[in-house]
Amino acid sequence: MPLPETAADRRALADRLEAAGALRSPQWRAAVEAVPRELFLNPGVFLPAGSGHWRPVTALGTDPEDWAEIAYSDRSLVTQLDGHLTADQAVGPVSGVPTSSSTTPVTVVSMIEDLEVEDGHCVLEIGTGTGYSTSLLCHRLGEDNVTTIEVDPQVAARADAALEEAGFSTWTVCGDGLLGHPRRAPYDRVIATCAVRRIPYAWVRQTKPGGFILATVGSWAYGTGLAKLTVNEDGSAEGSVIGKSSFMHARSQAPQPPAGDLSARTAYADSERAVKVPPTVLEEWMPAFLAQLAAPGAHVVRATGGDGDRHLYVFDTERESFAAFMEHGSGWTVRQGGPVPLWDDIERALMEWRQAGSPGIESVRLRITRGAHTYAIGDHTRLRWEHRAV
Repeated sequence: MPLPETAADRRALADRLEAAGALRSPQWRAAVEAVPRELFLNPGVFLPAGSGHWRPVTALGTDPEDWAEIAYSDRSLVTQLDGHLTADQAVGPVSGVPTSSSTTPVTVVSMIEDLEVEDGHCVLEIGTGTGYSTSLLCHRLGEDNVTTIEVDPQVAARADAALEEAGFSTWTVCGDGLLGHPRRAPYDRVIATCAVRRIPYAWVRQTKPGGFILATVGSWAYGTGLAKLTVNEDGSAEGSVIGKSSFMHARSQAPQPPAGDLSARTAYADSERAVKVPPTVLEEWMPAFLAQLAAPGAHVVRATGGDGDRHLYVFDTERESFAAFMEHGSGWTVRQGGPVPLWDDIERALMEWRQAGSPGIESVRLRITRGAHTYAIGDHTRLRWEHRAV
């Protein structure tokens, strides 16, 4: 049950979320005020310590007031590194790649508001994580109407313990969330708290006609969008990207950066030319999202040479193609190799997008069938991409 000593913190969090426009209904406000986020951070978190390191902070080793301040801060909190390391196992600052976290409350609450649930709805959540969002769903809909899936047994066990301490016992499944969970299908709503390169058709099959799927699509860290889709009677699903979104990737779809000597991998090019669009635009969210539509499977790699020069690459390891960029006094040059001219495809999409007035990510529509994902921006015939199912 909720801990009385953090009741004021929960009310203050609800006030901030309401002021930010993320919290829009009394039912979800009641959930935010009732669910103690600190329970879902045990045994501790990792806070940024600079230079790629993380400082472990444990619940038992921290003053309760300081712990409450961390728990109710407006930020994501890393709870696991490298697929196994938790804060209670670390001594002093450590390096590592975050593999589980408690997403910032404004993102969690905004998403569940966008889900548009109603009393009696059954929800499938892909990616239990710490269990905080699961607990909010259980409070709003009742634990019997919530099924949640987590691929990591360690993470799932901690979430189950926290949910039980918060007074909930829901259908928690440990397995590959990309396959969904047919046991209680079809669901009224499906929500993914991890990013996917493409929405699995299994999720469409397990959603009732008229039901919603809410998931973050894309494989680049800062070029993904939150897609909201309605499932149709014919088994298709369609909708739009409703905004920017950033989540850790589902582990089976996590991008794998190219390995080895990048200079050697790009030594032999088929062409070299001056760029029409500088590759630095890929540091912007919408151009990065567009690049993934134009060249699905491509990844951006940034590096600094021994001479201090910036090096930028786009790789598609599946299609064994690359684009390597060199900056000089008058601009950028691109060298391309492999069967697919990656930068030609990306650059063409960016130029067409600019000619269309540079519409925002909310202009992107998406239709899913068993055989393909089709993206489109307005009625622009050259801003349409079909990604066939593999």
